[in-house]
Amino acid sequence: MNKNFNEVVFSGVQPTGNLHLGNYLGAIKNFVELQKKMNCIYCVVDLHAITVFQDPNQLKNNSLETLATFIACGLDFKKSIIFNQSSVSGHAELAWIFNCVSRLGWMNRMTQFKEKAGSNKENASVGLYVYPNLMAADILLYKATHVPVGDDQKQHLELSRDIAQKFNHDFKCKNFFPVPEPLIQKNFSRVMSLRDGKKKMSKSEDSDYSRINLTDTEDEIIKKIKKAKTDSLPIPEKIQDLKNRPEALNLLNIYSSITNLKVEKTLEEMVGKDFSKFKKQLSDVLVSVVCPIGRKIKDLKSNRSHLVNILNEGSNKAKKISNENLKKIKEIVGFIN
Repeated sequence: MNKNFNEVVFSGVQPTGNLHLGNYLGAIKNFVELQKKMNCIYCVVDLHAITVFQDPNQLKNNSLETLATFIACGLDFKKSIIFNQSSVSGHAELAWIFNCVSRLGWMNRMTQFKEKAGSNKENASVGLYVYPNLMAADILLYKATHVPVGDDQKQHLELSRDIAQKFNHDFKCKNFFPVPEPLIQKNFSRVMSLRDGKKKMSKSEDSDYSRINLTDTEDEIIKKIKKAKTDSLPIPEKIQDLKNRPEALNLLNIYSSITNLKVEKTLEEMVGKDFSKFKKQLSDVLVSVVCPIGRKIKDLKSNRSHLVNILNEGSNKAKKISNENLKKIKEIVGFIN
């Protein structure tokens, strides 16, 4: 399949360790498909990670584990540029320029800051407040045209679009920055907690039974699905009948996503079944997909120097593009290069 060389995809994943099924189905699986048809740049966003304090040694280990997970899931560092954000200084440099382009009112509307900072906003880092500007810099440094996003990132992409348009207008450089378009997965529903179908699957939830980690063993996956919250009703024929059954809907969505089926098709196949029987099928497909990924992650992590070399190779490719673009940006702003 020939790539469209005019289209550039950028996306990043925070190296917070222990990536789970929600990360795979919500992002990484889609990354693998996109690299077949577009020029893709994938980043381990370690600068974003330090908006809250990280243990330095743990951050290094998590960055390498995130890279190992990328590769184990099928990302090809020969086809896509894969690197860690902090190794390319252009991200931080452009973020500062965007701090001066972006408006305070725009930052105040960012709902994720309010959610992450909680009630103690005064104690949150300045980095957490302005990190949407860094996200815009990540994307626009490479003049990315497309960004795969979930529901929780749509607002930040809108900000990136606003910043691109304002920069182009303020500095009278029409179309210098492309206005990036969202890439939203079709037939995909957010992966929710196995313990509460109204909450997103997250590694920050206390119970490990709330999620399927990509490093889980076969026994762990089977046990977690067996204990996953459902209800006593059988699988219905129509999706409308799942409206008030969030846990049941979540398990059916997971099965549909992992098998590349529409939920309606899954319901057609499973109608009338008890969840005890359905869980066995769900466990089987999860084991067949997740366990090979977990084994590959473990194997890759055992060769730290190989992972570091991959990041260095990706970093050199990213620097070549970013340095060229940043030189032009500085000229536009009026800096002496």
